[in-house]
Amino acid sequence: MADTKPVQKVAILTAGGLAPCLSSAIGGLIERYTELYPDIEIICYKSGYKGLLLGDSIKVDDEMRADAPILHQHGGSPIGNSRVKLTNVKDCVKRGLVKEGEDPLKAAADQLTKDGVDVLHTIGGDDTNTTAADLAAYLAENNYALTVVGLPKTIDNDVFPIAQSLGAWTAAEEGARYFENVVAEHNANPRMLIIHEVMGRNCGWLTAATAAEYHNSLGMHAWADGLGLTAMRKDVHAIFIPEMEVDIKAEAERLKAVMDEHDNVNIFISEGAGVETIIKEMEAAGEEVPRDAFGHVKLDAVNPGKWFGEQFAEMLGAEKVLVQKSGYFARAAAANPDDLRLIKSCTDLAVDCAVARNSGVIGHDEDQRGILRAIEFPRIAGGKPFNIDEPWFGELLESIGQPKGKNIAKAGH
Repeated sequence: MADTKPVQKVAILTAGGLAPCLSSAIGGLIERYTELYPDIEIICYKSGYKGLLLGDSIKVDDEMRADAPILHQHGGSPIGNSRVKLTNVKDCVKRGLVKEGEDPLKAAADQLTKDGVDVLHTIGGDDTNTTAADLAAYLAENNYALTVVGLPKTIDNDVFPIAQSLGAWTAAEEGARYFENVVAEHNANPRMLIIHEVMGRNCGWLTAATAAEYHNSLGMHAWADGLGLTAMRKDVHAIFIPEMEVDIKAEAERLKAVMDEHDNVNIFISEGAGVETIIKEMEAAGEEVPRDAFGHVKLDAVNPGKWFGEQFAEMLGAEKVLVQKSGYFARAAAANPDDLRLIKSCTDLAVDCAVARNSGVIGHDEDQRGILRAIEFPRIAGGKPFNIDEPWFGELLESIGQPKGKNIAKAGH
């Protein structure tokens, strides 16, 4: 229900995987409240929705408020994360977060009421904010006087209808920096195949952006071609993402020519690329496919990078395969200047919306001329595909000599 009661107490939680914005977003919210509404009490639930269900929180005192700017210098989340889906009753019971027969949504609502919270700020990706949407809907249907204001973090940059998720720019930059060192391993062995697996379950934006960031960085270096130090040997040679249909046989022929001439091949892949094929192989072999509380396949167990490495090693005649994953390196970084500006604008508006008792997820709304606003929770959805027809991506593929495959992404949601 709509509520005009003045805000006296707000709560903050972070959930899901890490992203280079969580620490800064917490700091930004605390700073803004302290600047404009110092009398509003702030608490932080520890370890996301787990802490909410268990009533595990910390009060942000004057010393913590003074320390809030320090959070912009760090990655991770100082208050902790977890993956908890409030509508997955069985999982919540199994983990001891609620008792048998108890509704996690009601338990969360009751805890918020017990704690005297007027506004809950959720900072997370599509799973976090769809869970926040479930909670917001439950609160409204059951006449709980509480406002939920979300902030969108996901390095995949795949939340409808948000133009740019917090932390994604930084993750691409950090992934490129990670590969700058990894790529030197091509000197360690003849006919080396290096697979750079980048996070991105259903969306290839981060892989594409990381590859573009890395490829463009090569232009800042000097080269000694006669001594074997060449831009071509260090460049990206192929990019495989879920949204693009690729002719594997044709790509293998193209990349074998690169291997024959330059003695190494570097491939960037999204962790979600080829997953359906790998799952079919696992199930056919009678292997169990592990999944998380949200039903997502646990990609570390599936290991797409290893699978791609095995497929291409034989076709390219590689003598050694190196699979490297930049995800944990990239997602735990502190926000870069571009993300800091985005975070600041979002946290400022989040506080304005909270005080006005306007629920929603703060972001630039692609369906409303890109305006920064509180986007209605029912419109929030994950799985937004990367548009491979973006000019910058086409230019990247052309520069590395890779034909642009058919766009197989679904535009609707």
